[in-house]
Amino acid sequence: MIELENREICYKCYRPKSSCICEFIVDPIKTRTKFVILMHPKEFKKTKNGTGHMTNNSLENCELHVGIDFTNHKRVNELLNDKNYEPYVLYPDTNSIKLNSEKIPTLKKSLIFIIDSTWPCSKKMLRLSKNLQNLRKISFEHNKSSQFKIKTQPNQYCLSTIESTLCVLEQLNNHNIEKIPEKKLLNFLLPFENMVKYQLKYANDENNIRYKPAYKKANLF
Repeated sequence: MIELENREICYKCYRPKSSCICEFIVDPIKTRTKFVILMHPKEFKKTKNGTGHMTNNSLENCELHVGIDFTNHKRVNELLNDKNYEPYVLYPDTNSIKLNSEKIPTLKKSLIFIIDSTWPCSKKMLRLSKNLQNLRKISFEHNKSSQFKIKTQPNQYCLSTIESTLCVLEQLNNHNIEKIPEKKLLNFLLPFENMVKYQLKYANDENNIRYKPAYKKANLF
């Protein structure tokens, strides 16, 4: 644990110790696919409801980097130059590979970059990161509604980072690129679901707090 702003913070999920969700990440999923989460600094500061860290902790073959412009990021460029990987970025685009119906090539191991940020900030990150601009984009179609009840999504189809990652894992399984046991997929959102439950309970408790009525000031005039 580390101290941050006078509160004890878990160094792994970066949440306050009182609401740490690491106990719900029992067995991180092993994948052939390499995942890299590119987190905007604003998301890094969201200790209460950020899902990038729990996504990273829930996948064994995953790493996380914080920044905005990754053009000269040493580790990102090392991965991009690794001939063992075929890199992609998870981002909606008219020319993207739709994982629901298209299978990504499997001659090499897939390297999937996931941008953890708001939509406006994600666009900026892609625009500034010249090394990511020409990567083939992948996306998926879904009829799910985000369970992120403590946060207003910009559109009905928008999902959190961990929910989007689950959709990708499910599609990779469907194409036999991954062979993840169904039980592990079902448990993937456990830390997220428990975080939401905690936040909702906390919000309800705050709404139910009753304060003593303030004394009425005497009218002196």
